[in-house]
Amino acid sequence: MDRRSVLGGLGALSAAGCSPQSAPEAALSAPPAPVAPEHFDLSALEARNGGRLGFAAMDLARGRNLVWRGGERFVYCSTFKSYLAAATLLRVQSGAERLERLIPVTRADMVLHAPTTGPAVGSTLTIERLMEATVGLSDNPAANILIRELGGIDALRAFYRGVGDDITRVDRLEPEMNRLDGDKDTTTPLQSMRNLVSLLVSERTPLSPASKALLLRWMTETPTGAGRIKAGVPAGWTVAHKTGTGGYGPSNDIGVLYPPAGEPVVLAVYYHATPESPAASNDAVIAEATRMALDAFGHG
Repeated sequence: MDRRSVLGGLGALSAAGCSPQSAPEAALSAPPAPVAPEHFDLSALEARNGGRLGFAAMDLARGRNLVWRGGERFVYCSTFKSYLAAATLLRVQSGAERLERLIPVTRADMVLHAPTTGPAVGSTLTIERLMEATVGLSDNPAANILIRELGGIDALRAFYRGVGDDITRVDRLEPEMNRLDGDKDTTTPLQSMRNLVSLLVSERTPLSPASKALLLRWMTETPTGAGRIKAGVPAGWTVAHKTGTGGYGPSNDIGVLYPPAGEPVVLAVYYHATPESPAASNDAVIAEATRMALDAFGHG
């Protein structure tokens, strides 16, 4: 893929340890190296703020893995959009999709939160632009269009299973998938963290260097979630992340945290706050959990 935005400012992050794949099926069974989880007590943070907090973090340099409610299910909201982009990029690598293919955007596609697709109704957007809008601005119609072009919900579910994820549920489109309904559209913090490692950190990632660089660029340049993971890292760190918000309590953030030197920290935080909890307070809980983990890893 020879695109102007492939390498951007993140080429160095994707240059190490990526093995290009021409067919997604050839490399989708590459789980991260097992790291024994360590109990990470966030009970006091929960007690002060209410709600239920799920957390998983892996420090690649130290080979440590901290978890709190890591195996419990949480509605993932828009955090899935980074994985949707990864699934689409694998289709591009295999030749089944093209970044520059134009997709009509219609009034029928419109659902709540359409910062990019709304102004484009009646015209077209490329697959690349739809991915950028989905990851960077969390555009809901863009996500639904990409799921449709991927082959539907079953195809997205197959992508998760292909990367070794038998936990994540895929049941509905935006915005219905944000609604609590049993285990529908849920994952666990530990599984989400492992997916990030498999796709964005592991040497056996199925993403090519170009695909990985695109996804990391969108995840780094997103303006969303400034008060969440980003607010919990030391100065000089780079955060590639994807937020998710339910509007009735769920506030999530997942990402790869790059220190100025050395290996990254991979993090998945799912916080189901009380419905009356202010958004800024929910963000602050995620930031504090991030700070606590980095301190525990010795990055404070």
